[in-house]
Amino acid sequence: MVRVANGVTVVIGLGVSGQAICRHLARQGRPFVVADTRSEPPDLDLFQVQYPNVEVYCGPLNEVDFTNAYEVVLSPGVDPRSPGLEGLLERKNAATGEPMLVGEIALFARAVQAPVAAITGSNAKSTVTTLLGEMAVAAGVKAAVGGNLGTPALDLLADYPDAELYILELSSFQLETTPYLGAKAVAFLNICEDHLDRHGDMSGYLQAKQRIFWGAQSAVVNADDSHTWPDTPVPHIERFTAFSPTGNDWGLTEKHEKLTLVHGDAALVRAEALAIAGRHNYLNALAALAMGDALGFAQRPMCQALERFKGLPHRSEVIARIDDVVWVNDSKGTNVGATLAAIQGISATLKGKLILLAGGVGKGADFTPLASPLATCAKTALLFGADAQRLADALSSSIPVHAVENLTQAMEMASELAAPGDCVLLSPACASLDQFANYQARGEAFRHWVKQKYEAHHCSGAGL
Repeated sequence: MVRVANGVTVVIGLGVSGQAICRHLARQGRPFVVADTRSEPPDLDLFQVQYPNVEVYCGPLNEVDFTNAYEVVLSPGVDPRSPGLEGLLERKNAATGEPMLVGEIALFARAVQAPVAAITGSNAKSTVTTLLGEMAVAAGVKAAVGGNLGTPALDLLADYPDAELYILELSSFQLETTPYLGAKAVAFLNICEDHLDRHGDMSGYLQAKQRIFWGAQSAVVNADDSHTWPDTPVPHIERFTAFSPTGNDWGLTEKHEKLTLVHGDAALVRAEALAIAGRHNYLNALAALAMGDALGFAQRPMCQALERFKGLPHRSEVIARIDDVVWVNDSKGTNVGATLAAIQGISATLKGKLILLAGGVGKGADFTPLASPLATCAKTALLFGADAQRLADALSSSIPVHAVENLTQAMEMASELAAPGDCVLLSPACASLDQFANYQARGEAFRHWVKQKYEAHHCSGAGL
């Protein structure tokens, strides 16, 4: 049994967030040790060179005695219900009154001096976070952007000490170990089945997401999904909707026969003026506009930033048009809700049929909600990866399905099946870790194959 010395903080997990936690504790002069369940964590040698006096334990956490620890700080990739951590969420820290087990965002919330904007949701949180950051720049606000997206939150404090605003994307894994955030403005965009292998059920997943509202001054929520509404009092709430708004909500309506983003009765920008496409992306834009308004950004620079915004890689990203077939990379569609949004957003303007490429690790999700929209717009679904059979079981009564070994085979078959006017959409509804390092690697594999095909055909077209 490894016993943690009295008053020492334990950092669990030596990944990107874990190392950011260590850097933060070192800057504060707090003594700490590290525990990691892996026998050989990546970059362990480099870490030990940087922190030669920090003890690192590698192995099962139930071999560590946390009794005398000052605090246990958990990396978001580690489940707080892991063997060896039993009871720590319920134990209180005698010095702070907080739970003995906290995460990186708890340390951030204690240390940050400037206002915080935080965004969560099952889908689109990276897009809204990035867009809000660009709106801040356009509005003349010195903002630092990161969290679950890009730079870890604790590193932002060191890298941008003079920031006037910190804009964070926050995952359910980060929020479930955050006792109190106290943000100036937060957004809860949407929720669908995801990470049930971690949270157990939708109730546990939703409870983690709801923590974003704790201490918030303003909240932006989805008027079309009551699960995104706060279950704790928030002084000011703004709502966005995919439809014509009621009252002072943010929404979409026809003005002079043009689909327009509006705030109440006030027109903001026509949808056709935006570089991003699809109704789901217009919702993302509305959420960002509502957040910027809550933070005091001027409207004109926000709309200018929105018109320039081209979206993020691997999110409904048009790669090429080959023989009048559009190839779209939505590798970030790692859950059913994200894939539904991509299907609905793209099919609304599609001349032909959709060919869906899907599969991977389903994380316990129910795939049946995909069946009905695909029945109306899809030619076929080409399925690969660990949960290909589960996808086939959910979809085969609605559309033809074909099981293949991998993404490359799926793309080859899609090329044979596609006709002019069709769209080949990679939106897997699954995580990628069975066949790829991450969703980015999966998206890059798609992009590389399509670009090679484009160059081989010597076609002129949009998307490259």
